[in-house]
This record gives sequence, C-alpha cells and structure tokens, in this order.
Amino acid sequence: MNPFVIEAKVMTTNLPELKIGDLTSRIPIIQGGMGVGISLSGLSSAVANEGGIGVIAAVLTGLGESDIKSDSVNANARALRREIRKAREKSPSGIVGVNIMVALTDFGDLAKASIEEGIDVIFSGAGLPLSLPGLLKPGSKTKLVPIVSSGRAAVLLCKKWLAKYDYLPDAFVVEGPMAGGHIGFKHEQIDDPAFALERLVPEVIEAVKPFEKDRNQPIPVIAAGGIYTGADILKYLEMGAAGVQLGTRFVATHECDADIRFKQAYIDAQKEDIAIIKSPVGMPGRAIRNTFINEVNLGKRHPFHCPFHCIKPCKQKESPYCIALALASAKKGKLKQGFAFAGANAYRVDKIISVKELIDALHEEYRLAQTVQRVASTG
Repeated sequence: MNPFVIEAKVMTTNLPELKIGDLTSRIPIIQGGMGVGISLSGLSSAVANEGGIGVIAAVLTGLGESDIKSDSVNANARALRREIRKAREKSPSGIVGVNIMVALTDFGDLAKASIEEGIDVIFSGAGLPLSLPGLLKPGSKTKLVPIVSSGRAAVLLCKKWLAKYDYLPDAFVVEGPMAGGHIGFKHEQIDDPAFALERLVPEVIEAVKPFEKDRNQPIPVIAAGGIYTGADILKYLEMGAAGVQLGTRFVATHECDADIRFKQAYIDAQKEDIAIIKSPVGMPGRAIRNTFINEVNLGKRHPFHCPFHCIKPCKQKESPYCIALALASAKKGKLKQGFAFAGANAYRVDKIISVKELIDALHEEYRLAQTVQRVASTG
C-alpha cells in the first residue's frame, strides 16, 4: 500500500478524498478528458461540482472558430481559454483540469494558455511530456500529471524532470488497454494479461516509491482504463491507487458536451460493436463500429487533404480520412461522417442520467462492494 495515500479506505463506507499536492478532491474520481469536444466546460464543471475532478479535452477546441484553418494555434488556444473560464464560472470552487496530448502540434501553446488561465491540473499523455515543467510560470499552482502505461515510463519522467527542472510529477495516471480512444499499446498487447491494468498499477506504484522517499513527496497513482463501477473503484484503491479515472460512463450524462445522438450510440451499442480500429495517427483506437468504420475497412474512403495538421504522427498522405473531422462530426451527432470513441465497457451503458445521479450510483456501488467484501471475509 502506498504510504502517502489516505489510510483506512476500505473501512469507511464513503469514497475517500484524493490529494494531489495541495489540491483535495472530495472523491477520488477524475473524469477522463474526451475529445474532440466530448468533455468541455459543461461536463467538467458538473463533475467538479460533485466533488470530483472535471477535465476539459484540449484537442481541437477551436473547431468552431472562423480562423481554425488559417490560424489553428490561436483558434484552439482562444477556445480553450473560453472553455476554462466557462467551467470556472459554473464551478467556482471545484477542481478543473485539462487533458493535452503531447502528440498535438500545438501542445506547448495549449499548455501555456491553460497555465495562464490558472487551470488546476494538466493531464498529459499520448507521448511523454518531457518539457512540461518548463512551461510553468513562477507562482503557478497548476499540477502536472503525466499519463503513462508502464513503470518504466514513470521512472523516465521522474528522472528527466528532476534533472532538468528539479520537479517531480504531482501524480501519475496509469492508463490500461481497456480505455477508449487512442490506446498507448501495440495491437497485440491490448488483450495480453501482462499489460492488464491490474498489473500496471502496482508496477507504477513500486516504480515511484524511491522518488517519493528521496524527496519526501507523495506521487499519487491514479488507475484508468476500463473502470466502470464502484466495485472497480474499491478494487484499485485497495491495490494502492490513490484514485481512479473514468471516461466512458460520463458520456451518457445530460451534462456531457456531445450531441444526444453520440450518447445514444453508447446506449445502442452491443458488446460485439466495440472494436479496435487503426487510427490515422498510427495508434490503435477503441471505438463503436458503425457504417463509417465499415466503409473505411472496405476501402470505400480515400486519402484526403489535411486541413488542420493537428497531430504530429498523423499519416496524412496515406490516411483515408481525417480523424479530427470524423470525431468532430460524431460529436455533433453526424455519425455517418464519423464515429464515437468508447471504452471497452461502453456496451454496458443503458440510459442517460445526470452527473449527480452517476456519482450517487458510484457511491452506492462502492458501499455495496464493501459490504459484500466484509460478509465474504467473515464467512
């Protein structure tokens, strides 16, 4: 058990707090950042108001801006600033973060804009954010939380940040292969038990212990990818995680920023509809199979001219479609022109509820899991 994580998690009937530096979230739940436009100020502020950490996805926030094609860097940064301010207005005392992919061509500009806006946390994955601490300003209180998929990556980041910036990550999110969207694993690793989240979480916890001890500084480890119920939360907290990150289940909420037709795709999905696809950015992705994806697989879509140059590794000349436009279309409910990214458990979604109802359900599921565990332990 991580000595820096709140004690007596299993004995309480309430979800414990999550501490990241001097930030204290009333519950150990982070809402995953979901782009393009799925988690903006609406969803993130609702989660923050319920005591969790709400997260705005920074990727292509400026798609609705008039200058998105001519000046995408400024368009995206301007729109992101606006979303952060709107989230602050809706949740003045809640904790709000942003998710910024390292692979974005405007990663640095988005991070700088977020820090200048006083965002509470930057979550950053899809690459190693080796230069992120260098973007902090004197007096900045923004916490930096890399998203990793191995203990090796966590150690590398700790060493690099200490050597260059004398800074340790404020926490780590460990994302397993059951996550939705782009997945940081090779195709053959996705179903390999050696890469299951149950193995990755203890691995990262052990990997960061020497750094915690040396600097007398806690580095909370947050489990992500495939976590769906309160029982799942209990499982990973007992494993030593300080908190969990959920994405999929937050999509089917009234406050989610996606079109109702996007949410309905989750409700209509069957287990066999959840598929691993080959993304133009060169990574596997998990999505809900639909006509658009079937047409891509059948070769009915052809290479396009890239209007955004948004992601560094995107194979623009080889790709049959623009993933940015596909995801943006899906967000608007135009699923014939795109598709919905989703986690492995998306088929379990059966109705749309409020964020408050979802958090209440997770509380109840957590308490029930504790009760079942106690009964089992007493015979």
